[in-house]
Amino acid sequence: MHGLQRDSTLDQWLRWLETLHPKKIDLSLNRIRTVLEALELDRPPYRVITVGGTNGKGSCVAFLTSIYRHAGYRVGAFTSPHLIKFNERIEVDGIYASDQQLVDAFVEMEQARGKVTLSYFEASAVAAVIHFARCEVDIAVLEVGMGGRLDAVNALDADGSLIVSIGLDHEEWLGDDLESIGFEKAGIMRPGRPAVIAETKPPRTLRSAAQESGADAYFAGADYHYSVDTEHVVVVCRSGIEVAVPIPRFGGQEQHSNVAACVQLVTALADKLPIAEAAFISGVAATRPRGRMQSQTIGGVEWIFDVAHNPDAAQRFAEHLRRHPVSGRCFALFGAMRDKDLAGVLGYFAAIVDEWYLVPVESERGATVADIQANLVSIESSRITAFANVPAACAAAKANAQDGDRVIVFGSFYTVGPALSALAIYFDAPSGAV
Repeated sequence: MHGLQRDSTLDQWLRWLETLHPKKIDLSLNRIRTVLEALELDRPPYRVITVGGTNGKGSCVAFLTSIYRHAGYRVGAFTSPHLIKFNERIEVDGIYASDQQLVDAFVEMEQARGKVTLSYFEASAVAAVIHFARCEVDIAVLEVGMGGRLDAVNALDADGSLIVSIGLDHEEWLGDDLESIGFEKAGIMRPGRPAVIAETKPPRTLRSAAQESGADAYFAGADYHYSVDTEHVVVVCRSGIEVAVPIPRFGGQEQHSNVAACVQLVTALADKLPIAEAAFISGVAATRPRGRMQSQTIGGVEWIFDVAHNPDAAQRFAEHLRRHPVSGRCFALFGAMRDKDLAGVLGYFAAIVDEWYLVPVESERGATVADIQANLVSIESSRITAFANVPAACAAAKANAQDGDRVIVFGSFYTVGPALSALAIYFDAPSGAV
């Protein structure tokens, strides 16, 4: 076996995996399929649900995982990236994979890999597939990393799929218009299997791909509908089944659409995965995704953490802040990737934020403070402070914010995660307790 050994640490394995493949991002299914076939896990012994889209994937993975757990199923979830530690990416029944379990999965992957090289994300996905098989899960809910058609998780034929939203992101790899991106997202659909599309006005390419794939497609607003009262999101499924679930206790109004799509998908899969209505109710009530409009009060100051990193997500976050104003000032701690639409993201916050704390993120794709500041041209320079890193910005925000103020931390997982670490805040796994 090449690579590391079973007694190597998880950090050693992760550092080595970063060097295994010559490209950080190399969208293809051939490599991972070859390794999964060698492992005899190309058709894993559990049901698979794949969740794609531009925004809302993490929330929908959390909803689905929690609903199925409350129905009594053993459920694995694969998400990315992580906020604080790699283990967050792979969980079973709300418990993150341990360092040793992940090392064991990587060792098994190495024994089967041969001469095939895998990207960091591909290796992560293989480890998840192995871990879920070892844990004998009933269902694995997999979040697409980028796009869909050529994303590593699409190497598995999902029993059901969900496309949450279509927006501009990762244009360098997916295309610079919604039609191109819609085509890539549509690639996770499978013939004869349920595919829920939560967009009420999806790109034409997505509709065409759904028809050509032969998937059993469910379009929001046409095949299923939802309404909202003071306490519930009421979903009327294509079958005529009506399910009322609690309004999600996080995020904004976009979560109404997200949870409705999840209810429709679970209902469409009920012949393979039977579920009682009580599981919908308790599952949704327990869902708490990490890093999506999560708040924490520190010394009378409200801190809100959101991984919003593209214009659509930024708009929703800004709307949430406007609907829930504070009496004091708003500080923004922001860092992002340079390949994002920085102007499009920042523009929604110009009238909301009183003080900007800008940070670089620790990634080769990270935007510099100068990059960010160049996109804050309408903001007076006296309102902008640059910091060397996220912990320094957090310390300054703690020192300067007073009772009634708010600090928002957003722009990237690479901003929110280090901030949570610096503030010693660690949110539990998102799928809810049972």
